[in-house]
Amino acid sequence: MRRAAPFGPNLFASVMGTGIVATAAASLPLHVPGLRTAATFVWLLDAALLVFLTVAAVRSWTWATVRAQLRDPVMAHFWGAPAMGLMTVGTGALLLGADLVGLTAALAIDWTLWTLGTVLGLVTSVVVPLRMFGSGELPFAGWLMPVVPPMVSAASGALLAAHLPPGQFQQTMVLLCYALFGVSLFATVCLVPQIWHRLVQHGPGGAVPTLWIVLGPLGQSITAANLLAGVAVLPGQTAFAVLYGATTWGFALLWVAIATAATVRAARAGMSFALTWWSFVFPLGTLVTGTSALAAKVHSPMFVVAAVVLYVALVLSWATVAVRTITSFVSPRVR
Repeated sequence: MRRAAPFGPNLFASVMGTGIVATAAASLPLHVPGLRTAATFVWLLDAALLVFLTVAAVRSWTWATVRAQLRDPVMAHFWGAPAMGLMTVGTGALLLGADLVGLTAALAIDWTLWTLGTVLGLVTSVVVPLRMFGSGELPFAGWLMPVVPPMVSAASGALLAAHLPPGQFQQTMVLLCYALFGVSLFATVCLVPQIWHRLVQHGPGGAVPTLWIVLGPLGQSITAANLLAGVAVLPGQTAFAVLYGATTWGFALLWVAIATAATVRAARAGMSFALTWWSFVFPLGTLVTGTSALAAKVHSPMFVVAAVVLYVALVLSWATVAVRTITSFVSPRVR
């Protein structure tokens, strides 16, 4: 029988992907009967998945296994996934769970998961890049995983800031979110040119699914900028959000075209399933939430239509990857 793979942080990408399907539905700029109910069910499923994986991680991880995963040239970068998984479930609690448990309980859940995810994300933003320095490894899009969590913190934190009473504390929270925005943005600006250069020199190789990760900081930054603009404590927030969001959205669509073409080519060549297929889901979901946030700010039919089309693609992607993941665990192949 195939030997069981060690429990790794990359499994939390399934929490990220499942959660973004729910939260993206909650922010979609088009009312669809029954969609919120379905999204709430998906969020509950995601919360249960987070609990299950967290318990499994606590039972299986030791300092030795964590160090070994941090030394692994691929697995190390996916330590950003647990942080983002925590915050995705927390955001779902605020956007959808409040209908079930009440706003006070939903805020308590979100604040707790946001705090844990933000701290863990800041740790991965420092520790994993330090491990890369001097390694001589070829860059790939997975290098973005440990530095994206602060951008998720910025977007999630903006929703929490909106529930704070106006005043110094709310302003401090917004400024903190902009600082987290900067952590991820400038790290992304440093990494994407290296990823592009590697693609020019060597091609994507077997890492085609990870190409979609580039959409993560792009879509999440659009989301964060526009959600922060909704907590108007600083001058020029809305203008920055729309200008930054629209220009970044254009590059994100270019990357969608590139990643789609590469994926189609790899599929025709017989690309086999791996857990990296979850890279198809969460990054695309951030583009949905970013597009929806732009639609809410400028009320453009273009963004409304784009958000709906992208959400349909997101649901199809999630369903495909979820089924393949379950199948791979239930029916392991015999070597």
